[in-house]
Order: sequence, then C-alpha cells, then structure tokens
Amino acid sequence: MSKQTVSVTIAGQEYRVRSDADEAWLRQVARYVDEAMETIRRRTGTIDSLDVAVLTCLNLAREILSLRTSPNAGASLDPGRVKALLELVEGALDPPAEATGANP
Repeated sequence: MSKQTVSVTIAGQEYRVRSDADEAWLRQVARYVDEAMETIRRRTGTIDSLDVAVLTCLNLAREILSLRTSPNAGASLDPGRVKALLELVEGALDPPAEATGANP
C-alpha cells in the first residue's frame, strides 16, 4: 500500500500525517489522541500544549505497554495500528508548519 497524506485536527491544530494506514483508521486514531489530550487538559488544568502532549504520550505509552504485557497481547495488538498511532503522536509533538514558518 502506498503512503498517503491525511489532514487531522488534534487539540485545535491541523496536522498532515503521511502513512500507509487506512485513512478512516488514521482519523479514528487522531480522535482518540485528541480526546486523550482533552482529558489530560481537563484533569490537570494544564494549559501549555507541550506539557499536555507529553502527559498524553505518557498515558498512551502506558496503555501500549499494558497491552504488550497482557496475556492476550498477541490477539489485540496490531503492529500496523500501533505504527499509525505512533506516527500520529510523533506528528502531534512537532509544531504545525504555520508555527515554524515552514512550507508544507
């Protein structure tokens, strides 16, 4: 499957994610990350977006590691989906192109 670029919005910022994952799956992953970030923001009262992103990454990493060490890890962990999630999280940690002055 060839890579495609999908635009998603996380924490009010638009990101362009390049992946070979299914577009609908990428959008679902983006919604999951966006909801996780909003939950962290509400629970902690943190305003700084980098702090929220790092705390969210820690929580998502905890979820991934818990799945990997669970007895049914092989049945529930799809490497392609984990890769798509990691690409999306990495993209969320990079500042949007508008903020850096870079051209897309």
